[in-house]
Formats: sequence, structure tokens, C-alpha cells
Amino acid sequence: MKTRSRIYRQAAVAMVLALVTMITGFLGNVTLVHAETPYKTYTVDGYGSVEETQTAYLAKETIVKFGKNFFANPSDLCVKNDRIYVADTGNGRVVVGDIDSNEYQEIGKGTLKTPKGVYVTDDEHIYVADRDSEAIFEFSPDGKVLNKYGKPKSPLYGDKVKFLPIKVVVNKAGIMYVVCESNNNGIVEISPAEGGTFLGYFGTNFASASFETILYRAILTKEQRARMVANIPSTPDNLAIDEQGLIYTVTRGDGPKTVKRLNIAGTNLVKGVDRNPEVPAAVAAGNHENIYVADQQGYIYEYTDQGELLFVFGGLDDGTQRVGLSTLVSAINVDENDRIYILDQDKSQIQVYEPTEFTNLLHNALYLYSKGRYTESKEPLAKVLSMNSMFDYANKAMGRAYFQEENYKEALRYARLAKDDEGYSDAFWEVRNNWIKKNVITLILIIVCLWLIKKIIEILDRKKGILKGARAWIAKRKENRFINNVLYSGYFMKHPFDGSYGIAREGRASWTSATFILVLFTVEYVINKYLCGFLQKTVRDGRYELLSDIGLVIVVMFALTICHYLVCTINDGEATIKKIYTYFCYSLLPYVCITPIIFVFSHILTTNEQFLITLAQVIMIGWMIVLMLLSMKEVNGYTAGETVKVILLTAFTILIMTLLIFIVYVLWAQVFQFFGALIGEVVYRLGF
Repeated sequence: MKTRSRIYRQAAVAMVLALVTMITGFLGNVTLVHAETPYKTYTVDGYGSVEETQTAYLAKETIVKFGKNFFANPSDLCVKNDRIYVADTGNGRVVVGDIDSNEYQEIGKGTLKTPKGVYVTDDEHIYVADRDSEAIFEFSPDGKVLNKYGKPKSPLYGDKVKFLPIKVVVNKAGIMYVVCESNNNGIVEISPAEGGTFLGYFGTNFASASFETILYRAILTKEQRARMVANIPSTPDNLAIDEQGLIYTVTRGDGPKTVKRLNIAGTNLVKGVDRNPEVPAAVAAGNHENIYVADQQGYIYEYTDQGELLFVFGGLDDGTQRVGLSTLVSAINVDENDRIYILDQDKSQIQVYEPTEFTNLLHNALYLYSKGRYTESKEPLAKVLSMNSMFDYANKAMGRAYFQEENYKEALRYARLAKDDEGYSDAFWEVRNNWIKKNVITLILIIVCLWLIKKIIEILDRKKGILKGARAWIAKRKENRFINNVLYSGYFMKHPFDGSYGIAREGRASWTSATFILVLFTVEYVINKYLCGFLQKTVRDGRYELLSDIGLVIVVMFALTICHYLVCTINDGEATIKKIYTYFCYSLLPYVCITPIIFVFSHILTTNEQFLITLAQVIMIGWMIVLMLLSMKEVNGYTAGETVKVILLTAFTILIMTLLIFIVYVLWAQVFQFFGALIGEVVYRLGF
């Protein structure tokens, strides 16, 4: 029995070894490494915050060689018809492989010097940007040299400008778009006609200058300006092309214009991207009018065609050599199945990512929406939202789809969920327009009835005095000191000079009436902050910080009153702390009066009409500032110069007080932390 068991074990081991040998032999020409995803996926919500979301792409495999040949300092790659073309710079060649078979091909060996860029057309012609050869090579599918395009002979190119191509793409007409090293004029556009005709520079970046630089250049001499660092536009770092012939570029340090999508006229079609990559290395056009950008440190950004961020994933390898992490990315490409290929120049390998079901559904919805098939796009969007109801871009797209179907109420709902101001405004305009059409007659009748009621009451009051009792009651209430002082704040708002005199000389300073105005201000501030119209809202739905809001108003008023009183005291001011508190609170009355109007407007105006709210806010704030300045001057008996001096000293005093409070807070926090740690150590030592 023991002998038979030993034989079975030996046979099992032999079978396992044979299986391993077969697998190793099958993968002899392509080396793959599999592992679970070692990174998280993020997106940007409607508030502009980065939030974690479902995994968008899985790290499928890592390719380190084709055949028995490893890559050496590769610079670029292109994926076409399930074949991967790699600009193997260190080996002076383009190497071609197929991850699904044993195919392997070498192109340009002995012809190329330092191939930096590679692009393959639909007919599988291979274009290679060779920097040290100062030329673009065109190869046939079997590796024969068809054409060589050197430096353009046109004087418009620039006699002293070298031709050092590092990236190249080609449109369907055979026109080449080339990024050249150290050429700040833009992308070089070359036609294949007559051995290479220079068509001009394309997609030139603009140089930007800070206000400080402009000021220096205005006041410096010609010799001093010549010694300054030249303000020249940046050279694009990489480029790509889509099926429509649109050119995509990435330029590091270009802010919102880091990623561009250029039409045939060189006009950028992307308004600006969300969350720019810190060091963009490469760009690729997706299959659904989406854009992929690879950061040099291995992060991959996916955008819509308008620059709206969908996903960020990937990351920097910390030395663990895990699949999906990179150290120095130099190229990115996407195949027809939405698999992403990232070339890691430092590790000389290709990372392959595969979309998840979540991403495929989103891409399908993007495709249908871009083709105007809005109703069809709702089904995949609904599935996306069933997986993640808070994925804001899906909510936004759903809202836009309902808008196209003229279902404006649903469009409003989804736009609000997505925090889509533009979509909400468009849908609200339609809802409001429909409501007005249905109710305009009723509104006119109500206005006419109200006017008639007013006229009837005025006539009856003149003949029979029906409002006499009400007027007497109101007059009696005005005799109350508190009510009288509250009403006086309105007089102060309209007549600040006379109103300030009343506070200073006529005993109009009042703790109770001033506090009442402050309470009204606080209540309106809180209500307007949390309950205003969607387009004016600046806080997240469902999040309330009432105590901190009320505390902020109290602390600011307290600090302003105390600091201003201290400054006035040492600058011969005539105001007491009671008077100062009163005129500061009374100066808030324009806010109390105008904010209800702004609140109502925020619920009935669209984005194009928001200037009315902005105008009201400017008037309100300006009015409050004028009241404060005039009351400071008049109540304290200052001149204009003295008033400015006191204002500056008050601001400085508030700053010093804030710093002192912060320092005391930090010190006490450390003291409490020390005693807490001490007590914890004692408890630990005593064994409690």
C-alpha cells in the first residue's frame, strides 16, 4: 500500500510539473504577471471634492518583453489591431508584439538611432519619430522604409530651429503632427507631398505673464529686460489623435489648459479640465469621446470630451513591484475594447488595465448620449446609478437625457443630485416658462384684485375712517422706547449723518434694539445660507452647522466692538462701547432689508439672471460699509484721515487678538494632551 501511495504521489507531482512546463512554454514569448488591484479609484463630486468610488479599471497584467527580448528604456507605444508597437529607444528599434499569441516582430533595427515616438495608421503604416536621426521614418507593415522626412526646408520653420522629433501622430490624409524637442512654436504640421511639405505650426501654446512680471518689464530698462528670463510658451509634452482627426495635447504647468482638444483650426474645444495631473506625461483619445491622461507618477485620469473628470486611478510604485503601479510613465494608449496600456519607461514594462462592468456601462451611456440617443442612454445610466447612486456624473447625464426628452421636472431632480448648476438652470427656465404660460391670466387677475381692494380701503378710510383705530394703535406702539429705537435704525440707514448724531448726542444708543437687529441679521444669514435657491447655495444639502454659524456672528461682532473701542480710546474717540456696538449693529440693517429680496430671487432666477442678485449683494455690502465708515467718523468726531487710521488700527488689533487666541488655544491643547498622557501612563503603571 505504501509503495502504491508513493507511486500516486510521484505521478501527481509529475503531472503538475508537466502542466507548469506547458504553461511556461506557452508564455515563452510574452511574460505576464497577474495580481489584484493595489490602488483605489476616485472621482470628483458636484461640489468639487475628490471622493472614492467603485473600481473603474482592473490591473490585468504586466508585459516585460516580447519573445526573448526585453525592452530597454522604451519611450512610446501604440496599439492597433490587437498589436502593440513599442518605441524601444535603448535598442534602437520598434518592437511589435501580440499579447494573445506568440507573434513577435522587430522594425527599424540598424536604421533607427533613438526612436522616441511611434504611431500606426489604419493601413498599418508605422511612423517613427527618431530624435537623433532628426527625421520621421515611415515603415511598411513588414518593416521596409517607405519614406524619411527630415527638417522642413521652408524658411517659416526657422533656419536656426533644429528638427528633433519626439512624438508623432498622423491623420487619415497622411498629414503628420510632430512634437519637437525645444521647439516652442507649437506642433509641426507636415504634409507627405513632395517628400515632406511644411504646413505651419499647429496648436501653439500661449505664454502667460504675472502682474509682477508685467510691472517689472514696464519699469526696467532695455538692458535689464534683456537679462530677464524669456517669457516663452511651453512645448507640448505629448499628443494624440482620434478618429475624427481632432488633436489632443498635454502641456505641464499650463493650468486648466493642461489638456487640449484641438479642431482643424487649432481651436481648443475643452473649456478646462477638473483636477489637472501634476506632471502630465501622455494623452490618449478614448472610444467614447473621452480623454485619458497619464501622469508621470502612474496616475491615470479619465475625462469627458469637455474636461469633466470621471476617474483617477493607478499610482506610484513604492518598490513592491505590484501590478498596476508605475514609477515613470512615458506613454498611454487605448484599444478598441477600452483596455488601457501604460508604458513605464523606468521599469521598461507595459501595464495593462481592463474596464469593469461599472465603467463599461458608463462608457455605453456616454456613447449613446454623444450620438443623440438620449432615451437609450438612460438604461445604462440607471444601472450605473444602481451601483453607485452618488456618482454625480451619471446623475448629471441622466438629468441632461431627461431634459432632451422635455421631462423638465425629472431633469431638475437629477441636476440637483449632481450639483449641475447649468443643467438645473436650463431645466428650471423651462419649468418656470411653462408655469407662467399656464398662470399668467390668474396672476394678472390677482394683481388687479389687490389694487382694487387697496383703492376701496382708501376710499372707505377717507369717508368713514375705518383705519383710524389701527393708526392710533400703531402710534401708541411707536412710543415704546424699544420699538422707537428699532425704527430709528431705519432712519439711521437712510440718513447716516443725522442718525449718527442721534446715537452720539440724543441717547439713541440702545443695547436691546441693537441686539434685536443683530438677531434678525443672524436669523436671515442662517436661513439664506441653508434654504436659498439651488443656484445660490454654497453648502452641501443636508449639512447644517447652526451653532458654528451663530457663534461666528457673535465672535466677529464681539471682536469688532472690543478692538474698535480699544483703538478709539487711545485715539481720543468720543464713542462709548455702547455707542460703538449700536452703530455696528444698525449698520447691518441693509442686510436685514435686502436679504429677503435676494432670498426670493434665488428661487425664481436662472443662471443668466443671477446678475440681479449679484447687483443687490453689491449694493447691500456697499451700503453697510458706508454706514460703518460714516458712523465711525461722526460718532467719534474724527476727520477723514483719522477715520482711515482708526480702521487700519482696528484691523491690526483684530489680527493680533486672533493670533493670541490661537496661541493660547494651542498651548492649552498641549497642556491637556500632556496631562492626559500622564494620567494614562499612571493608570497603565498601576494596572487599572
